[in-house]
Amino acid sequence: MTKTNKSTPAASTERILTEEEILKMDDKDYMNPAQMAFFKAKLQALEKELLKNADETTEHLRETVLVPDPADRATIEEEHALELRTRDRERKLLKKVQQSIVAIDAGDYGWCEETGEPIGIPRLIARPTATLSLEAQQRRELKQKLYGD
Repeated sequence: MTKTNKSTPAASTERILTEEEILKMDDKDYMNPAQMAFFKAKLQALEKELLKNADETTEHLRETVLVPDPADRATIEEEHALELRTRDRERKLLKKVQQSIVAIDAGDYGWCEETGEPIGIPRLIARPTATLSLEAQQRRELKQKLYGD
């Protein structure tokens, strides 16, 4: 199956469909405007949450607590390091979310970058930033396992 429906989502005031409604749609409706609107709303909500978490981390790290006990100070520093690693992963995810939103606006969202095949609604619901079909992702992971990065 190849890329056949490359339409951009229409700006509409219609309600956003639910996951159940999206999953029940026929394959011929793949990446129609309603599905694009669903995924754009999902991605925008995720983007908003990631940005909020980043702001909270910034505020939390600005709070300086002077703790005289070295063990307590080490615990606080370790918590800060863990929080920063988490935010770094979220920063990378935020970049993917924003790229996915751009792909929706361009009408390219939902299609495998390698094969041009549909990625699939269930996979996109589970991982809205997916850019490869399940098969293409498995091939890529196998190559990485065999040959390294």
